[in-house]
Amino acid sequence: MHGITEAATSFIGDYGLYAVFFLSFVDAVLPAASEVVMVYGGALAAGAFPGSEVSLLGITFGSTWEAYLAVAIAGTIGYVLGSILGWGIGFYGGRPLLARHGRWLHVTPEKLERAERWFDRYDDAAVAIGRVLPLIRSFISIPAGVVEMPLGRYTAFTTLGTIPWYFGLAGAGVAVGASWERFHENFRYADYAVLATVVAGVVFLLARAARKRARRRGIERSA
Repeated sequence: MHGITEAATSFIGDYGLYAVFFLSFVDAVLPAASEVVMVYGGALAAGAFPGSEVSLLGITFGSTWEAYLAVAIAGTIGYVLGSILGWGIGFYGGRPLLARHGRWLHVTPEKLERAERWFDRYDDAAVAIGRVLPLIRSFISIPAGVVEMPLGRYTAFTTLGTIPWYFGLAGAGVAVGASWERFHENFRYADYAVLATVVAGVVFLLARAARKRARRRGIERSA
């Protein structure tokens, strides 16, 4: 995870708003560390990195407020357009596409089934709710197309859910400002948390498999 965040922030440092737009576009379909991308973009807007500016087509946004709006809007537009692409993949490719290539899109049959239950429970609001939930937000786009949610409503709910997420994270970046390095350093601890979760999950699965084998053996002996 830390390597991904390093690559994302370096990309933004080199290409500014274009990188924010591109990474947000990708994040609509595949996880691309949007949290760190937008916080870093907000810190960039606050002038936390000497020599780096927020600019577009040669125009530099001088004030923090203008730069913040530019970063937040670039992220929002990139994400909404990427989500439309994801919807199109699901709508036109459908289940056959996911059956063949779902693993490359991180949409396995199990994840698709969970997404369908999510849509059954919350209906159209599932899109708006999902857009503000970490991890889940990157796995909503393709299933929404598979279940044939109308594009107009899908885009509207996606936009409603995306605006507070991107504007909020960029605002957090502005607040972090010059303290970015400390924030980034502390973010490394997320790596340990993820690793601990994975290890705990593996241990749990192995223990459950061992219990099942023990029960089967007990049944066979008693028979």
